[in-house]
Amino acid sequence: MNSLFLPSSLLLFPSCKSPSPYLRPKPQYICTFNRHHHDHNLPTLSHSLKPSLQLSLSTRKMSIGAASPPDEGTVSVINFEDFTEKDWSFLDSDELNFKEHIQRIDQIISAGEIDESSKVLVSISSEEFVDRVVESSPSLLLVVHDSLFVLAGIKEKYDTVKCWQGELIYVPDKWGPLDVVFLYFLPAMPFPLDQVFETLANRCSPGARVVISHPQGREALQKQRKQFPDVLVSDLPDQMTLQKVAANHCCEIDNFVDESGFYLVVLKFCKAKN
Repeated sequence: MNSLFLPSSLLLFPSCKSPSPYLRPKPQYICTFNRHHHDHNLPTLSHSLKPSLQLSLSTRKMSIGAASPPDEGTVSVINFEDFTEKDWSFLDSDELNFKEHIQRIDQIISAGEIDESSKVLVSISSEEFVDRVVESSPSLLLVVHDSLFVLAGIKEKYDTVKCWQGELIYVPDKWGPLDVVFLYFLPAMPFPLDQVFETLANRCSPGARVVISHPQGREALQKQRKQFPDVLVSDLPDQMTLQKVAANHCCEIDNFVDESGFYLVVLKFCKAKN
């Protein structure tokens, strides 16, 4: 049995069925991917799977086991066949506008001002976005996502990237202090903006940059929310809302772009919160 361990602390909730976003329990277990080779194939589990990952998963049966300290007993293994995955296909780029999409991704990443000493967190993004961030060579890259399949695809390509399955507000501070945070798809985050920044204020270094983005802008988001209402639960914040949140958490808005086809906001922490 080959085992792919996610040192990034890939987490499970006690139940695979997602409760109400605001009642979702705090993740408790560190998990591994255990690959068991069998002759039969897995059924298609998510529209969001990349073809390469679909092929990878179809050749093996995968299960998740939660690793706990020896004195806590054994945690049950959950098979992927029994796991319900949301449709994250809206994160994929439009192949007809792929070049323009990559240019916007690069503009978003550039706003983070990453250097080789940066500790970077990316929340709910596409694999393409992670690919481009990896090229920036940060000292640490932590990817936070609700999708086990997206994280599995990232981990297959980049063993050094840390991957956390769960919500941003539950990410521990052991990887901090963070220097750059990309909230790539904020509307998929089921928590109030003030609560998100409360968490980031305790995880970020003085001067850390928080980049909120949508590569297709507010107009495209409205269409996506109609198509994916169970995943996209909020709108992109306007400038006045951001100013209020920033003031509450020792932030300042460094850049604000809200065009019909592109959304980009950069906030900078003035000091670490005590």
